[in-house]
Amino acid sequence: MNSILEKLNWRYATKKFDSSKKVSKENLETLLDAARLTASSYGLQPYEIYVIEDADTRTKLRAASYDQSQITDASYVIVLANKPTFGDTMIDDYINNIMKIRGLSKEDLEGFSQTMKSTLLDLPDAYKNTWTSNQAYIVLGNLMTIAAEMEIDTCPMEGFDKAQYNEILGLTDKGLNAAVVLAVGYRSAEDDTQNHAKVRYSKEQIITHI
Repeated sequence: MNSILEKLNWRYATKKFDSSKKVSKENLETLLDAARLTASSYGLQPYEIYVIEDADTRTKLRAASYDQSQITDASYVIVLANKPTFGDTMIDDYINNIMKIRGLSKEDLEGFSQTMKSTLLDLPDAYKNTWTSNQAYIVLGNLMTIAAEMEIDTCPMEGFDKAQYNEILGLTDKGLNAAVVLAVGYRSAEDDTQNHAKVRYSKEQIITHI
């Protein structure tokens, strides 16, 4: 446990990446497996994960990110894209996947299916968008923790034009929306931010035991 806390103290939102250092494909796959295995409400995973390596695409995304250098200098840019709205198909596809993996029948899962549909399908689109975006943020948090454990640097980023991201990556046509971005790589020795003392409230200030 002390090791985990040490790594969480080690990590910070990296502002300048060393573009000469590349996260290995093997380590990238570990991160992506962690993302895939992350918990989500009902297990629905109402999002998709885009890994951006292409230099031209990243140049365009940098322009849509207020010229933040992390977008082009990090080893990879991971875009977590939520489903801003959804219908029966998302739930039916999930049920079919459960049937396939667990060897269950449709009848076995009918109650679960109806519970999800009655709870989720009549929600307003604005609420659906918020809910699926929140699920993407759970992935974000897990990715940052796993990356820190591997001593891989990350920078979570909300400072970007979502409409431009959606257009550049063709997300709207796929029924997706860019929720949040994570730059992944190794910190530059020139990034002074790594030397700043970590600022957090004490446990006494933010944790209440009842």
